[in-house]
Amino acid sequence: MINPLEWFKSKKADTPPVVSLVIFIVDWSRQKLVTTAFEKVGVQIQYTAKGKGTASKEILDLLGIGATDKAVVISLEDAARLQPLIKNIARKVGLWERGAGVAFSVPLSGINTPVLGMFSGERAEVEADVKDDKKHIDGEEAGIMETKKRSDLIMCILNQGYSDEFMAEARKAGAGGGTVISVRGTARQSQVKFFGISVQNEKEIIMILSTREKKNAIMSVVSEKFGLQSEAEGIVFSVPADNITGVELR
Repeated sequence: MINPLEWFKSKKADTPPVVSLVIFIVDWSRQKLVTTAFEKVGVQIQYTAKGKGTASKEILDLLGIGATDKAVVISLEDAARLQPLIKNIARKVGLWERGAGVAFSVPLSGINTPVLGMFSGERAEVEADVKDDKKHIDGEEAGIMETKKRSDLIMCILNQGYSDEFMAEARKAGAGGGTVISVRGTARQSQVKFFGISVQNEKEIIMILSTREKKNAIMSVVSEKFGLQSEAEGIVFSVPADNITGVELR
């Protein structure tokens, strides 16, 4: 495999860009707004999945949300551009409205070289975009809620049909809400036998944003009741989440 630093030197780039995962979770009716905004600001890679929200009926009534279908829009972006880009798109999508959605980024520890190369030739454009984005959002972001605390994205992959029970326990430990995506698992047969996991079953991925102070308590509770030794056969892990916009975690 080509050494990324050597590859960038050959392209006369000073340093390779740092790339992060950008995730917007919004009501399904706003999905097109996010994808169109991504296209207009030059986001090169984006994927959309359909999920469902897990907020309780009381919270849904309080926020005025009728439907819980969610669009999970995932993209890759140069970290130098993240903050103004997320705020700019949040403004266009209307994340200042309570319950409209949330956006955040997840730092990546590695990426294949050709994909990284997509960002390397655009450093001058990125710097110009950052200045332009900052100019457009000056004075307009006061209504958009942001989380300043250190936060994490808790993820659990478990058998289908346990998300309601899972979220009930997670809320007792301090979670506010989450998003569920239906998926199908695959694994080598030897791994299935070794762990005793029915990996081929229909699965659900549950995503919960949490402050770092509450993360351990939430993960401990759900791991105990929905871990690999339970009928849910859940795998629980967390990754750091940055630039959280649209909600203020407490």
